[in-house]
Amino acid sequence: MSTDRLTEILNLIDVRGVVSGGAALTGRWRAHGHVAEELKFCAVARGEAQLMTDGIDEPIELVEGEVVVLNARSWLELRGGSGDGPIDDVEQPSNGTIVRRDGVDLERADVFIGGRIDLNVEGREVLAGALPPVAHVRAASSSAAQIRGHVNQIFAEIVGDDAGAEFAVRQYSQLLILDVLRAFSGGMEMPPGWLKLLGDERLRPALDLMHEHPEVSWSLGDLARAAALSRTGFAVRFREVAGMPPLAYLVRWRMLLAQRELRAPESRLRPIAFKLGYSSESAFSTAFKRHLGESPQNYRTRVLQDASPAGV
Repeated sequence: MSTDRLTEILNLIDVRGVVSGGAALTGRWRAHGHVAEELKFCAVARGEAQLMTDGIDEPIELVEGEVVVLNARSWLELRGGSGDGPIDDVEQPSNGTIVRRDGVDLERADVFIGGRIDLNVEGREVLAGALPPVAHVRAASSSAAQIRGHVNQIFAEIVGDDAGAEFAVRQYSQLLILDVLRAFSGGMEMPPGWLKLLGDERLRPALDLMHEHPEVSWSLGDLARAAALSRTGFAVRFREVAGMPPLAYLVRWRMLLAQRELRAPESRLRPIAFKLGYSSESAFSTAFKRHLGESPQNYRTRVLQDASPAGV
């Protein structure tokens, strides 16, 4: 897998991991609630838990250091503990702290951390479409050691509440999401999409051509030769891995780049059009509107207004 490509796309879609908080519990416990976030993650820092959400038939067993990402799910329930005592119902934390009952020993408790993955508008389409409804990063994955380390550091920073803790949590959250996505693109069972495409070494030479030179009108034959495949074999494999034909992916990549350029206040349509391989501003505008349903002028005006402080 090309980590440069992963970094390139993560920067393009502005991925940010945001920790909302966590809970440390002993005995029998349950945390249940509505999921408002499009992409929510849960990580077990200590002990173990069972996770249920809409779209799965059996609970997912989570052990220390494991992470689950929920993609467009509507509710979540975590359960843990054992014994015959009453179930302690806990609200999902949302204030950046660890909910802890009086006298709970953090080293002996079940501890989970929750948060969300924030993205820009383009990122929601790209990342949500590349992840399954429920993505489980197991303790046996290639990124497990790094992920466990990030979860432990987030937990320690929240509990310690030392100077700079909020900043540290943000940084470790970014690293956590990076390694979670690395695990997904590194061979886990994934639906067709860009994460699966990044992990396909056979298609990588063709992908590099499209990413490094989006202005070139690549033919199917050009891309197939780069991948050392027949035209038919390349087209079939690319569609199976990416979920779309190769030339459709090239257009989509151009449009993602165009959206990034248009978010800059000083952007101009003609240079963007030529930079992305369109012969004229009109040809670029037509392709942009066909792909996104609005003209590039309207898109730029809208996103710049949305980014402006209220009242400015």
